[in-house]
Amino acid sequence: MKKILFFDVDGTLYNLNKQLPASAKKAITQAKENGYEIAIATGRAPFMIDEILDELEIDTYVTFNGQYVVYKGEVIFTDGVSKQQLSDIIEFGNERKHPVVFLDAEQMIASEPNHDFIQESMNALRFPYPVINPTFYEKNIVYQTLIFMEEKDDALYKETFPDVNFVRWHRYSCDILPKEGSKARGIQMLLNKMDIPISNAIAFGDGLNDIEMLKAVGTGVAMGNGHDRVKEIADVVADHVDRDGLAKVMKDLNII
Repeated sequence: MKKILFFDVDGTLYNLNKQLPASAKKAITQAKENGYEIAIATGRAPFMIDEILDELEIDTYVTFNGQYVVYKGEVIFTDGVSKQQLSDIIEFGNERKHPVVFLDAEQMIASEPNHDFIQESMNALRFPYPVINPTFYEKNIVYQTLIFMEEKDDALYKETFPDVNFVRWHRYSCDILPKEGSKARGIQMLLNKMDIPISNAIAFGDGLNDIEMLKAVGTGVAMGNGHDRVKEIADVVADHVDRDGLAKVMKDLNII
């Protein structure tokens, strides 16, 4: 029975300088040669991982935290928050001066220009400030929306909108997901297509949006640089991404 490896991008494949360590690239190449299927599982949009897909020669991935799933270049599953739910959240956010950024498979669109929270979050991703269109979601498919507010506001949003998930990825930003949305669900959709049991999946991650994924798979690996809550639930904790943690733990697990 085939086995599959799922890799988060930021803080897992990419080090803290947003670079893929040579040791990680070599380890993944060796894992392929050893018969493992390789896939990405990220909160990023598809257009935001083109470079790493090309570098690692990967055509199977879970993006938008499970809302856009691709198997060998073919889209097999999509989801997103409903337009009405999104409208309600945007209106609530506008009253508190909390802007949003919409994402589809090809672009990012911000609801307002020159906002410090958006700028800092985009800097963390090494992406330019998005184009502006506050009503983009009304006539276009949106797979994921980012809302920009401080951590102190999380509880208010979660209490006001219990039918969606707010998953923090930056000190100024949360992903807005369907209530049942997660990397774990996206992975299960992919494994159903590939006829691989989830017990034969190993996942590597570091962020809060990786928790469901690491819990669901056969072996969940947290990076040493990961959030404390992620390390608490993981089966294995690797070394820091900047210390070749990914390659080291793949060797420890006898993947390579």
